[in-house]
Amino acid sequence: MPRVIVFDVNETLLDLKALDAHFDRVFRAPGVRKEWFKQVLQSALLTTILDAYSEFGAVGASALEMTAAVHDVVLTEDDRKAILGGMRELPPHPEVPDSLRRLHEAGLRLCALTNSTQAVAEAQLEHAGLTGYFERILSADTVRRLKPHAAVYQMAARACGVEPDALRLVAVHSWDVAGALRAGCAAAFVARPGMAINPLFGQPDIVGADLAAVAEAVLASDGPRQPIARG
Repeated sequence: MPRVIVFDVNETLLDLKALDAHFDRVFRAPGVRKEWFKQVLQSALLTTILDAYSEFGAVGASALEMTAAVHDVVLTEDDRKAILGGMRELPPHPEVPDSLRRLHEAGLRLCALTNSTQAVAEAQLEHAGLTGYFERILSADTVRRLKPHAAVYQMAARACGVEPDALRLVAVHSWDVAGALRAGCAAAFVARPGMAINPLFGQPDIVGADLAAVAEAVLASDGPRQPIARG
């Protein structure tokens, strides 16, 4: 049976570079958006380690305050709204719509799985024009845990009516891939520039330079099987 293909959203499907103009205006220094999102991910991982759940939006807001403190920047309310609200208006990476279309038209079941709350995830994918490709948009907030906690991937499998091994996570983050593999799922790593798989936690069977390459491999591995013609 073909696997259900489940996609991480932020950075995997949607391009955070759209926030750079806001960060450049507020911080007047290059690279701060990346610094902020690394802090977001570090704080999100701490919620799992310490069993101290916070919604992903609160994690992002806290990381923004920490980043401002590091750079000795005083944030205005308009600054916060521009950056944090901008998360709902991210564009897809250029190859994403066509890659999802190919998988969808091949008959594969596609879902989104994100740490964002349900309302934010739905707003993000609607704005990006991607909602129609997914049968479900799933939020980690449902189980009050954040990826890479096993409960998130297990929830996704239950929601899709399959066992974890019938789920394939597609993500640009090595920690997300590691969490999926540890939970018994298959995984595919999108090796965008600056991203690398962590060798400590196993190797996914699919790795591609972008979502187009990953989609091609997913079609070959998990796509509907054609019946063998018999003479």
